[in-house]
Amino acid sequence: MSVRLKLTLSYAAVIVVTGILLLAVVWVFLLRYVPDNVWVEWPQQPGAPRAPFVPNRSDLERAFVPRAATMMAFLLVFGLIGGWILAGRMLAPLRKITAATRTAADGSLSHRIALEGPGDEFRELADGFDDMLAKLEAQVAEQQRFAANASHELRTPLAITQTLLDVAGRDPDRDVDELIERLRLINSRAIELTEALLVLSRADQRSFASEPVDLSLVAEEAVETLLPLAEQRGVRIETSGEEASVHGSPALLLQVATNLIHNAIVHNLPEGGSVSVTVVAHERSVVLTVANTGEELSRELVATLTEPFQRGTQRIHVDQAGVGLGLAIVKSITRAHDGNLAVLSRPGGGLQVSVELPRTP
Repeated sequence: MSVRLKLTLSYAAVIVVTGILLLAVVWVFLLRYVPDNVWVEWPQQPGAPRAPFVPNRSDLERAFVPRAATMMAFLLVFGLIGGWILAGRMLAPLRKITAATRTAADGSLSHRIALEGPGDEFRELADGFDDMLAKLEAQVAEQQRFAANASHELRTPLAITQTLLDVAGRDPDRDVDELIERLRLINSRAIELTEALLVLSRADQRSFASEPVDLSLVAEEAVETLLPLAEQRGVRIETSGEEASVHGSPALLLQVATNLIHNAIVHNLPEGGSVSVTVVAHERSVVLTVANTGEELSRELVATLTEPFQRGTQRIHVDQAGVGLGLAIVKSITRAHDGNLAVLSRPGGGLQVSVELPRTP
């Protein structure tokens, strides 16, 4: 049976049972107190009026039962018809939700229910479904862009390798050592890109074990690792922090700090640049902030830096420019740890990137 038929039968059953209970009350509290044999003493004198008719229980039953049965039949029909109409009206929003579900199953994620009316359970269900469709649409679009960009980025080193091999094959005076060195650099970049894609996929799937991690120690470890690079580029690193425990993957959180500090060092001023690394513990959250000096970036450009394979102006022409996944990996890992990422341009130039994570109680 359909839900509408079940609701119809339920409505009709409630009405009929209510009618039966009312009749039972009439019988229990009224008819059973009427005697079946009624004796009326009346004077039998000539010219006296006729004795009045006094009904007994049988008379009342004969008069009441047929009409009660007729009324019960009416209540049954009324319950079925009214229940069918009411059930149809109640289930109308559900039919819209079902239609939207089938539309989404066919691959159209842009459809929205946009259910109107009061904020009842059906409205909440429809709004929740619309929110889910919006998130799915955004994620699918992001995955499609990511797949297209990843294919392009992976295709580039392979195409360059093929070109080098073709040129070397046609050149009898080729320099084998130079060819090997160039192929080694291209292969290293392809390996770096593949490893970054694996880290990004691992973070998106949340396939990691969580444990308490002191974010300040993680930041210090990342700074110590990248200190030689900072000295080589003449960048000064300033650190400050306090003990701040979060729950997550030590390796992935170290990846976050390393990516942020590495970007801050590489994309800095040619001379006299600086990087500030701070860890602040609040009541319910811990904030890791990495700020650097550098060229001034527009808000439009800053908004795209967390997208995969997006790089700032002139960033891909410098050495150690990476593969364009640094901030994308940070964003994915932060999201996997139920945190928030904020990227802001500094008024005098440079970026300020803040990662806010829930603090371990």
